[in-house]
Amino acid sequence: MNQTQSKNAGTDTANRTDSTCSTSEAYTSCVLCPRRCGVNRNAGKTAFCGESAQLKIASACLHFGEEPPVTGKGGSGTVFVSGCNLGCFFCQNYQISRQGMGKTVDTEEFVHMCRVLEQAGAENINIVTGSHAVPALAKGIMQAKKEGLGIPVCWNSSAYESVSTVDMLAGAADIWLPDLKTAQSALSQALFGIRDYGKTAKAAIKRMIELSPLRFTQFSDKSEKIVSGVIVRHLVLPGCMDNTIAVLDWLKENADGKACISLMSQYTPIRSQKPAGVFPDRFINEEEFLHIKELIDEYEFEYLFYQELEPDDSWLPDFNRFQPFSNALAKPLWHWKSGFTNEPL
Repeated sequence: MNQTQSKNAGTDTANRTDSTCSTSEAYTSCVLCPRRCGVNRNAGKTAFCGESAQLKIASACLHFGEEPPVTGKGGSGTVFVSGCNLGCFFCQNYQISRQGMGKTVDTEEFVHMCRVLEQAGAENINIVTGSHAVPALAKGIMQAKKEGLGIPVCWNSSAYESVSTVDMLAGAADIWLPDLKTAQSALSQALFGIRDYGKTAKAAIKRMIELSPLRFTQFSDKSEKIVSGVIVRHLVLPGCMDNTIAVLDWLKENADGKACISLMSQYTPIRSQKPAGVFPDRFINEEEFLHIKELIDEYEFEYLFYQELEPDDSWLPDFNRFQPFSNALAKPLWHWKSGFTNEPL
């Protein structure tokens, strides 16, 4: 990630009220996400997300490929949750989001996972794709904090979440890493089979910004580490530059100066997944990437990151392996097949 602009966006942390929620009640007739499937996940039934009431995890690792203030020096303590309530056909983690890969864990094991990541030097606990499992994760995060977890918790999601569900994480999440994939209802319908993604995600992101004002600390070399706030991610889609412009227009009006913006050019065709409709089956090209850089200059966001263009799929994770990523990207500490590594911390 490249940081184009960085101004002092620090503010005092907002007052928060710890959320309490009953996992059993929330999953009885599940309407946690805007799909509102209404199934009894406590009885083992599943719907769109593919998961019951049990929390399932696929991997926990120190990840070094996030935005610089999230990665920091020690890496982000990333916990990959199985299942997903959005279902992007281009999901790079499709093995765990759509194919059910992972292991059921209880609160005690989840808390231990967080503490091991912290002991290994993680700058934060980064919960990836947990929107369908908010009650169990909120409970686990609050228990970990009660037991002494001393690093921030990141909520890394598609933002297809209701405001009431976001509020269940108040006091649990310190940093928010939501996507804003599209602001166009027609594209939302084509990609996800729903028209309300943009409207829903915008409301969720506004609430995240209200809950967590931007605040950073500095390392000795003056580089920054985020401890509170929102980083809104937008994945540029090939052939859809008008979508990116619509997203940037909304972010400029509603998030500039209050959240960081992260433009991602890593769209990768997933060969095992069929593209939606006539969606181009290719990487971002050089012309589109140059347009992205022009837009960055034009919009002049106060705090923005962008990725260099790397049209390559060799880095895609394989969650069948204890090390799902390349060695440069991550240090694995727990895997759904084998549990914790025996390597000394």
